[in-house]
Amino acid sequence: MRIFLFGIFSLFLLLPHFLKAQQTKTLNAERINTPPKIDGVLDDAVWKSLATYDGFNMFEPGNVGTIEEDQRTEIKMAYDDKAVYIAAYLFDPDPENIPSQFSQRDQVFSQADHFVVALNTYNDGINETRFYVTSAGTIGDQRITQNNRDFGFNVVFECKVSRDDKGWYAEYRIPYNALRFPEVAVQDWSVNFYRRLVKKNETHTWNFIERGVGRDTQYNGTVTGVRDIDPPVRLTFFPFAQTSTNFFDGNNETNFAGGLDIKYGLTDSFTLDAQLIPDFGQVAFDNVELNLGPFEQTFGENRAFFTEGIDLFNKGRIFFSRRIGGAPSASPELLDTEEVISSPSTVKLVNSVKISGRTKGGLGVGFLNSIGQETFATIENTTTTEVNGVEVIEKSKRNEVVEPLTNYNVFVLDQQFNQNSSVSLINTNVTRSGSKFRNANVTGGVFDIADKGNNFRASGRAIFSNVREAGETTSGFLSEFDFRKIKGNWRYRFGHDFADTKLNINDLGVNFRNNFNSFAVGGSYELIQPKGKFNRYRFDVTVRHRRLYEPSIKTRNSIRFDSFFSTTERLAFGLDLSVNGKDQDYFEPRVEGRFVTFESNLGSSGFISTDFRKKFAFDLRGSVRSWFGNQDQFNHSINFSPRYRFSDKLLVILSSNYSSRKDNFGWVDNTDTEVFLGLRDVKSLENRVNVNYNFDPYKALNLSLRNFWAVSDHSSNVYYLLNTDGSRSQIDNYDTTVQRDPNANFNIWNLDVSYRWRFAPGSEASLLYRHQISNFDEQSTLDYGQSLGNLFDEPLNHTLSLRVTYFIDYNNVKGFFKKTA
Repeated sequence: MRIFLFGIFSLFLLLPHFLKAQQTKTLNAERINTPPKIDGVLDDAVWKSLATYDGFNMFEPGNVGTIEEDQRTEIKMAYDDKAVYIAAYLFDPDPENIPSQFSQRDQVFSQADHFVVALNTYNDGINETRFYVTSAGTIGDQRITQNNRDFGFNVVFECKVSRDDKGWYAEYRIPYNALRFPEVAVQDWSVNFYRRLVKKNETHTWNFIERGVGRDTQYNGTVTGVRDIDPPVRLTFFPFAQTSTNFFDGNNETNFAGGLDIKYGLTDSFTLDAQLIPDFGQVAFDNVELNLGPFEQTFGENRAFFTEGIDLFNKGRIFFSRRIGGAPSASPELLDTEEVISSPSTVKLVNSVKISGRTKGGLGVGFLNSIGQETFATIENTTTTEVNGVEVIEKSKRNEVVEPLTNYNVFVLDQQFNQNSSVSLINTNVTRSGSKFRNANVTGGVFDIADKGNNFRASGRAIFSNVREAGETTSGFLSEFDFRKIKGNWRYRFGHDFADTKLNINDLGVNFRNNFNSFAVGGSYELIQPKGKFNRYRFDVTVRHRRLYEPSIKTRNSIRFDSFFSTTERLAFGLDLSVNGKDQDYFEPRVEGRFVTFESNLGSSGFISTDFRKKFAFDLRGSVRSWFGNQDQFNHSINFSPRYRFSDKLLVILSSNYSSRKDNFGWVDNTDTEVFLGLRDVKSLENRVNVNYNFDPYKALNLSLRNFWAVSDHSSNVYYLLNTDGSRSQIDNYDTTVQRDPNANFNIWNLDVSYRWRFAPGSEASLLYRHQISNFDEQSTLDYGQSLGNLFDEPLNHTLSLRVTYFIDYNNVKGFFKKTA
């Protein structure tokens, strides 16, 4: 009896492992001598000779359900010494009505079916590259790492599609210069395949993925048969040329620029990316707003070099790439008779290089280096002298260095293990030439560890900052720790965040706050498998206790409830509710050691998002918040974004976002001993228009318009003096003609019209027309129409630019160089 019970108990323990083993499929990739022609028509002889792999499983909206025979998917895979080849047979009973909205590269979540090859060349359960193609022929690629899914990772590969009365088909050629893999005789790869069916709102996968348990990258099937690869040299060039003409206020300036990006495979696992003579003339405009807060306004990265393959460098969150080539770090020292007449807003880069890759043992190594040019401000000195009773004005100019020759450096080591965990070390360094400028060095240790059953996860980081300025070094420290249950419907978490008063990572990172010692706990319930009318819903509660580290005092307590619902009809909606206790804000006064008390408040927000499969759909969001006690403030906002798909080629998206903060108060000015606050009404309105016309997956015309208006209106003329206990006392003697006038009216208009043509794999031509205009003044009582009228009295800045980038694979041109030699 004991033996029987022991056997039953052992079987129970081993059953999950047995089931997982049963669920892991194997695909044998076959070496071929004659590659197929990549045209999407799977009539090549090679495809007829290969084994077929099928038996897809339900993944979304849930694991329950069956896949109809007439919507089955079949796969074939082959390779040679140059590339991996994949054929996908995507059967459909109604091929003429397969959703097929046109879009451009990486826009693969349009209203079109798509197919995905998820290839992990290390079989580590963490890192994989996904190659997408839609039923309209749009391709995309995505780099998956432990906590990041990056569509900025762009490699050159080919995929074409076709369609007949049985369904649609996809044919891939993925060259080895698009992959990284260990230098071993027998490769240990894994793969999974995903098929999305828009009409049915389903996603199927080749290898089964259990929803809600671990990451989807841990469920790949095994690839066998890939051995003795002799890949060609991984060396590619991206030369570019650009010309631009700028018209502004009667002046015309034309510029020509050229440069070169290089990718070189140092080994099969490590790649060098170099950018010689960088030029970022066609990056998207920043979403500038009226900033009334104590912290700088930051923007996302739009430069391709700093978005492609950057996942390793984001470990620890101490690297903010916009610092490279950002604003100069110093301001000119001026005499009373001097003024700055010209000062660059950004620093030009000499070059940028990054090296990254991962060893067979799971060690990721990353190195990034950029050099910024010496940058000058032009200063004009005006002196007045009297000669023979006549006043003589003399002007002279000089240049002053506001940013010296600067080296930016990032180094990362990241060890992954157990298919779900990692520990990392990252260092950032900024070295500026000359003793008068500051240097900075930041080092971080990071961990993200889960148990093998993916039940619990612990993560955190420890950051050490050192800033040297004026011969002195200031050191700071930050730590974070989080623990969470990550499996099952019911989950919980708790965490602690700490930073001392000296932490500063802002030379090559970004942190708005230091000096905190805060705690958080939370719990959630989530529907993982569809039930009734819902595909998914989630309820979440979070409680936070915020403190200063020095002095050790409470700054605020808060509790927040969030909910999210998604129905079987593709309607999504949610509601949140939050209560904040009194807030002792040590940052709003802009004076060290001073704080202002904001009263407790209650707020709620919600959203509705309708079914994007329909021609007309919309997103609607709104929020309200009210303060208690002696702070009679009320906030509300509403955002409405309708969209209409006129055809598979033309999509128009509008967006309007209105926000109001009535009877808000905040900092307006300060002296060495006094801090002044003002009562204000703050309103903003942002309107956007985005029109996309896609001729096909390779050519598109895009119009993008943004207009942002905001006012901070102090016409009530109510001002306060901040007391040492955080309270405020009303004053009658704040004079805006003598002290800072806090009234603000800000309006900005950006318009981009672009035509892009991807005329060959990796090659693109883009023609861009841009005009922009902005205005800032103190006319805070103007309404939106009046402000917009004044805006267009300002001179418009027009820019027309043409940029051509061409992809060159060394293996395709090396014969030419040999003949020349």
